Amino acid sequence: MEDIEIARKTKLENITDIAKKIGIQEDEIEPYGKYKAKVTNKTYARLKGKKDGKLILVTAINPTPYGEGKTTISIGLADGLAKLGKKSILALREPSLGPVFGLKGGATGGGYAQVAPMEDINLHFTGDIHAITSANNLLSAMIDNHLYFGNELRFKKIVWKRCVDLNDRALRKVEVGLSYAKKGANREDGFDISVASEIMAVFCLSKDLADLKRRLGNIIIGYNEEDKPITVRDLKAEGSLTVLLKDAFQPNLVQTLEHTPAIIHGGPFANIAHGCNSILATKLALKLGEYTVTEAGFGADLGAEKFLDIKCRTANLKPDAVVCVATIRALKYHGGASKEEVMEENLPALEKGIHNLLKHVENIKQKFGLNIIVAVNRFKQDTEREISLLKTKLEEKEIDLSLAEVWAKGGEGATDLAKKVIALAEKEDKFDFIYPLEDSITEKIGKVAKEIYGAVDVEYTEQAIEKIRKIEEMGYGKLPVCIAKTQYSFSDDEKNLICDDPFVIHVKDVILKTGAEFVVVLTGNIFTMPGLPKEPAAEKIDIDENGEVIGIF
Repeated sequence: MEDIEIARKTKLENITDIAKKIGIQEDEIEPYGKYKAKVTNKTYARLKGKKDGKLILVTAINPTPYGEGKTTISIGLADGLAKLGKKSILALREPSLGPVFGLKGGATGGGYAQVAPMEDINLHFTGDIHAITSANNLLSAMIDNHLYFGNELRFKKIVWKRCVDLNDRALRKVEVGLSYAKKGANREDGFDISVASEIMAVFCLSKDLADLKRRLGNIIIGYNEEDKPITVRDLKAEGSLTVLLKDAFQPNLVQTLEHTPAIIHGGPFANIAHGCNSILATKLALKLGEYTVTEAGFGADLGAEKFLDIKCRTANLKPDAVVCVATIRALKYHGGASKEEVMEENLPALEKGIHNLLKHVENIKQKFGLNIIVAVNRFKQDTEREISLLKTKLEEKEIDLSLAEVWAKGGEGATDLAKKVIALAEKEDKFDFIYPLEDSITEKIGKVAKEIYGAVDVEYTEQAIEKIRKIEEMGYGKLPVCIAKTQYSFSDDEKNLICDDPFVIHVKDVILKTGAEFVVVLTGNIFTMPGLPKEPAAEKIDIDENGEVIGIF
């Protein structure tokens, strides 16, 4: 049975009842139909002095074509905690239309561990990403309008791009202004995917509306003839952008198929952005529940590193426990097995691929100083010998393992994981960041590349070196770094799955994000506008004679 069919067979509770379950008052929500709602800022203001619950971070190994089920495990874990009588809440990212219609598919879990209504969440939801797209493109329109009417701010170089929430490689480089009669008004431009827009990062890292407006105003959109930065505030655009985002800025409340509350808000990519849901959503969940289960995008080398080094630093947060998700077949794939071979027992490939998992575990446990457990998203083809080998390798590193069967059993399939997470969250840890902000930009990049990725060195283009020099000269050298890198490998080469030979990280460009308050570091062949695969998921998505959506997975 498809995920969408399982979701439709489940009777959901009215969203007002879900809100009551976690202490949200009726006048503190704005329903979007029966099963979705915005939570107003009244709730957080009322609960501001309340002690936070425990924060559980779910991360994973490097992804493979099969998917590791990180979101599915997150949802199942929250349901499993609820089955044990705990007041649990999910805090997840919003899906982007790019992956939904592209390669990755939806992002609402699977089987009996889903958030719902799944087709709404995967498509337009409450319009948050559309609001971000509109704010981004209003800013672009105001820039070009300013140029058209005389360029009073004396723009010489424009660094702001338009965006759209779809994968469209043809838009990476475009020319705008061709309809102008005015000579020289046309210029080269480009599009990012909306979830890579700096406005999405600002949206997710802002503490409140005032902070959102401040950060929006600080965004650098270009440079003048003296090579001085021009900001959104100089263009007098921050007020309009904030107005477009004010409703979207309120977190969204939905539920799992087992009626566990889920706050889904914000969704920057982790390979090209910082990969975490909004600070506002996470902090609200911590006030409302005993346990908040959240996730960070892609593998721990990307999502978890950025969650810890950027989000936790900005929001003064710290996970009480970390769950690293893996599958037996994905580990075999990282051990060199082909797509056909991963479906059969293959102990040599599994043993080789376990090194990918162990590196992620070592990073979280040894580098960040956090307590971690491995959750194996179990499939029926996994053999006892394979599971035994994985368990033995983890025991050698004193790492606990839990076999989760949430796709087939929902929360019941995660009660063992839930019990172990509860115990793990009570243990002391020695959390620290990978780098202090006082380090230079190259020192920060070097520490992430060498300690987290395992690289032997970092190489820079002349353009990157010059931009780093300029950023530090401008006084922004103390910002954290957000490294854009392929999600498929510890290296910056997506085909280097095993990483058993020494490798170098290649920095081709850096981009200062003064609104998000970090420096984006572009490595390898990473793009801020993805392309569609040869056979996109869009080919399989359809609507039936009853008006029901089919094909979303």
